[in-house]
Amino acid sequence: MRDLKDIIEKNKIWAEGIRERDPEFFRTLSQQQTPSYLWIGCSDSRVPATQLIGSLPGEVFEHRNVSNMVVHTDFNCLSVMQYAVDVLKIKHIIVCGHYGCGGVKAAMQNLKPGLIDNWLRHVQVVMEKHEALLNGVSDEAQRLNRLCELNVIEQVRNVSQTTIVQSAWERGQELAVHGWIYGLDDGLLRELNLCVTSQEDLSFGYRNAIKAFE
Repeated sequence: MRDLKDIIEKNKIWAEGIRERDPEFFRTLSQQQTPSYLWIGCSDSRVPATQLIGSLPGEVFEHRNVSNMVVHTDFNCLSVMQYAVDVLKIKHIIVCGHYGCGGVKAAMQNLKPGLIDNWLRHVQVVMEKHEALLNGVSDEAQRLNRLCELNVIEQVRNVSQTTIVQSAWERGQELAVHGWIYGLDDGLLRELNLCVTSQEDLSFGYRNAIKAFE
């Protein structure tokens, strides 16, 4: 039960494969970290950022939590964002949700799994805010997916409203915030008609993204 040798062996095979293609890969990687992307995604094991976009170690800085939330009191998330923006100088923040998200479903159905209820309350705020749009979707599975999409859009807005991103824009730093969603059943990423590159973009882009669902 305590033996995870199979995972260690898989790691050896993976590392050997990388070294065969590029003998200096890990030596170079160990000396620098220069990602262009910060990925804020769901903790779901089926949504691994680097594999979804075909990237290698060192190309994506990541923060993941249940239901890909960006909460203004979450210093874990904010610390990752601040380091990514101010130190690594990343150029893109990608908020990526996924269809059929278990956390979003629990919030929508008002389930009570325990401590996480407090976290999922933030998803319920999104649900209450867009009640009219969600009530217009009769199929339950489609309603869940619509809430997953709306949740991503709201988190893009939350990212864009942080002092971290606002300050970067004020000093002229090139930085774009994107809203994407991933389909578990087909492996494809989809843009949600929202890419924010400045404070001026935010209100207009947010309204257009929501309007697309009306």
